[in-house]
Amino acid sequence: MAATLLSPHLLLNPKLSIQTSVSKFPTPKSRSTPKIRAAFSDPFVLQIAESLEDSLSSSSTSSPPPLQKLRDASSQTVLSTPWPSRKDEPFRFTDTSLIRYSQVTPISHPPTSIAISTDTQFPNLSIVDGHIVYSLSNLSQLPTGVFVGSLSSLPSETITKRVSEFVVNFEGDLFWSLNGLGTPDMAVVYVPAGCRVEMPLHIVYYSVEGGDIGSKKLPVSNPRVFVLVEEGGEIGVIEEYVGVGENKCYWANTVTEVVIGEGAKVKHSYIQSQSLSAAHIKWTSVQQGSSSSYELIEVSTGGKLSRHNVNIQQVGPDTVTELSAFHLSVGDQTQDLHSRLVLDHPRGYSRQLHKCIVAHSLGQAVFDGNIKVNRYAQKTDAGQLTRSLLLEPRATVNVKPNLQIIADDVKCSHGAAISDLEENQLFYFLARGIDLETARKALIFSFGGDVIERLPYSSIRKKVETHIKALLEPTLKGSS
Repeated sequence: MAATLLSPHLLLNPKLSIQTSVSKFPTPKSRSTPKIRAAFSDPFVLQIAESLEDSLSSSSTSSPPPLQKLRDASSQTVLSTPWPSRKDEPFRFTDTSLIRYSQVTPISHPPTSIAISTDTQFPNLSIVDGHIVYSLSNLSQLPTGVFVGSLSSLPSETITKRVSEFVVNFEGDLFWSLNGLGTPDMAVVYVPAGCRVEMPLHIVYYSVEGGDIGSKKLPVSNPRVFVLVEEGGEIGVIEEYVGVGENKCYWANTVTEVVIGEGAKVKHSYIQSQSLSAAHIKWTSVQQGSSSSYELIEVSTGGKLSRHNVNIQQVGPDTVTELSAFHLSVGDQTQDLHSRLVLDHPRGYSRQLHKCIVAHSLGQAVFDGNIKVNRYAQKTDAGQLTRSLLLEPRATVNVKPNLQIIADDVKCSHGAAISDLEENQLFYFLARGIDLETARKALIFSFGGDVIERLPYSSIRKKVETHIKALLEPTLKGSS
């Protein structure tokens, strides 16, 4: 088994100086997306960018101003960003060659015939290959004033302006920009001030189109969701990513932005169980107003390459942030979590728990968690803990808990542990007449249990538990 625990440090990479240009050429009035033309050092990035833009040219309707603003900003960023490599610190342990050496083709339309059954008891929005499909959605149970749907269908100019205020407020990496350039639409969730949504919103992302293993074909979708909860509002959001083809090859490149107003609350559940041959890269960006609360519970088991980038910015005092993640790698998979929490105001409270199991000799897990407590964030209480369980020889985990503290009146802690199952724990079961296989099952299933139990909805929790047991069963039988 291989494990790396990196001490906190800051590495500044020199930015490449590249001369670029974006020129607009005559287009129909229905479309004003700039055509990309540049002398660029990485042809692969330019090729993807142009193919994404071409895939949008089939749209006969003009883009809403916030979406056009996003695309313009993203095109500028893409032109100055090379494809990430192992030499770049954020991708030091993350191999993106699955995408780099594939034939990436954007999915311009959802499938014409879709055999999907939406199994949920909650109000739900279905996004198929990056496109909103209302025929598979059910939004009738939402309270008055709450909007869920396409950006182009927003009910008032006031809400459109509010959404536009926050677009392009944050810059992520290349994948963030590619999503902004290639997203066919933006799904908007709007909760007005003082409105409490009793039932959670279930957003289901289906990946239908995909290439066969060995074909090098990698269709890419770019779904984007924007959640705006005004002052005093409350909502629960479940994001679930599933692949319709069991071993299909595809790339889901997704972005979720959450803006939480003063005193508002958001409970966010994120479940990723896509094809084990797929690439899944997700950005979650959160902006928290004063006295707001944000809770994220994440369970990730799918994808040959799965990476989740979480960026949380505190913009007012007295915020509460809780992050819990459980990653499982049962095959030749990389499960990667990069998180960043920036505290700039007094009396912030945050807790982060990361757990992962690597149950395959070629499996890998990566955790890079950064909590930054700046000068004016006095009275901050921040805690971070990562624990990893390696079940096979040569299984690998690389963790870097990182706590940067500039304020002097704080209560902060972090810790990390990496191990196999402990012999004394197994002996405890054996001494009570419980066989080794049952003992291993109990210990392994319970390892991620404290994260799964935090999922606030029993139907989702049971579904996740059943799925994880099914994934681990072959591993447990082989090791008994």
